[in-house]
Amino acid sequence: MKLPTDLVRMYKEIHGWVGIISGLALFVAFYAGAVTMFETPLQRWASPPPALASAPSLQRTPELVAKALAAHPEAAKGYEIHLKIDSANPARMSWTSARGEEAEHGGGVKHYASLAPDGTLQVATGGPSEVAQFIDVLHQQVGLPFPHEIAMPIMGAIALLYTIALVSGLVVLLPSLVSDLFALRIGKNVKRMWLDVHNVLGLFSLPFHIIMALTAVVFAFHDQFYGAQGMVFGGQERAGRAAMSAAAPPRQSLSPVQLVQRVKAQAPGFTPEVLVYGQGRGGLPSLRVQGSDARHGMRAPTYGMAGIDPETGAITATDYMPGMQDGWSATITSFFALHFGNFGGNAIRWSYFLLGLAGAFLFYTGNLLWVESRRKKERKAGAVEQTRATKILGALTVGVPLGCIAGISLTLAAAKLLGASASYGLHSAIYYAVFLGATAWALSRGAARSGAELTLFAALSMLAIPVSSLLAGSRWFDTASLVLVDTAALALAAMLFLAARTAKKRARQGPRDSVWSHREEGPQPV
Repeated sequence: MKLPTDLVRMYKEIHGWVGIISGLALFVAFYAGAVTMFETPLQRWASPPPALASAPSLQRTPELVAKALAAHPEAAKGYEIHLKIDSANPARMSWTSARGEEAEHGGGVKHYASLAPDGTLQVATGGPSEVAQFIDVLHQQVGLPFPHEIAMPIMGAIALLYTIALVSGLVVLLPSLVSDLFALRIGKNVKRMWLDVHNVLGLFSLPFHIIMALTAVVFAFHDQFYGAQGMVFGGQERAGRAAMSAAAPPRQSLSPVQLVQRVKAQAPGFTPEVLVYGQGRGGLPSLRVQGSDARHGMRAPTYGMAGIDPETGAITATDYMPGMQDGWSATITSFFALHFGNFGGNAIRWSYFLLGLAGAFLFYTGNLLWVESRRKKERKAGAVEQTRATKILGALTVGVPLGCIAGISLTLAAAKLLGASASYGLHSAIYYAVFLGATAWALSRGAARSGAELTLFAALSMLAIPVSSLLAGSRWFDTASLVLVDTAALALAAMLFLAARTAKKRARQGPRDSVWSHREEGPQPV
């Protein structure tokens, strides 16, 4: 396909500048997003063993709830009954002492309740690790340590730049699409090789990236879209919730066993996992059920939900219920499901995981190519030494991605070793200390030297994940999550060790004026 040279040159400039502006933030988003594809196994891997007696049967749950509410009346404002018990949900009943935004971002105190063998109430504070939740927020906010309402519009702007980069990159690639489609020229021309890798990754994962870009915009401007929905469709979702809370007070709520049976009868294929009790308008009781359905995409990363009448068990609100939504709600849910990859089972999750890692690598190679191209232009213009801007951009291209990898790895290892004492705030502190330290190290040492050093540091940080499993002891072992998390960490650590070796070799033997070489300029020895 023949395009005017000036047009291709213009789009190449747009692609380069937009990519360099958004690429570092997108690396964090894609790497953290790839990790969160297995958020539930990761939470099981990181969570300490329960300190309570075994969960009572579902039939005895009303007894547990009655005793817990008598001892802790504040729990009546909102509590959960877990139908599936594991290390991520270690007790039948739980509640959070701080609600809303504070609890959402890890500020609330989680309480778990069970019954001892003699029937007395047991309550424990703390529980499953919050490290998976932290990594998810890191992904949502493209690594920005700002409040959610500030970070999300910035993320939306980055997503729009991301879309521009996709379009301009495709235009640049079109003239050589046929000849370079399967080209991967490995040899002495390292820049040519990285360009081939970048083009192949970008082209073959283009549908995935289009999905991520569009759905990220939906997430970023979520409130604005819902405002439009309310105006156009008359606030159906709010009406559904109001119906749950404005109904007449129930004479007697059904037991959890009865509720589960009635939900399954109304929604075959839906697997209830959590019953969420709360108070609606006027203090009236409200209830929703959370669960999954492999046949449909879901609104949240791992579950869908429906409003339930506590007295009859009838499903009263279906805006988030897989397979029972109206056209508008199903359309909105499709954006969420496409982004989360929560349809199609493990095959889709593994595909999204690998595509997420490939996407992170795509942004890294894009920045690497842009920095090297900038240095080439400087040489043609007669610059003997690299400009300060090129040095800084090269250092950030090294420090930000490797700081992100090392920070996530070490905060995961800390979750395993510190157990319940590792709060959300501590995970945030560990990550940002490592991330900022790595970035500062890259800026002070330069791209070439820090490239090998920080890659080795990231490899060792990744290796700390399986090491923390060994140090934690066998009582921590959830076999399925252990195999998944530790095997993946070992594989990534091995690749990082190889990358560190390659970076060290290039820093010593690469072209003297390359951004990635620390060989001193001067005459060659005789």
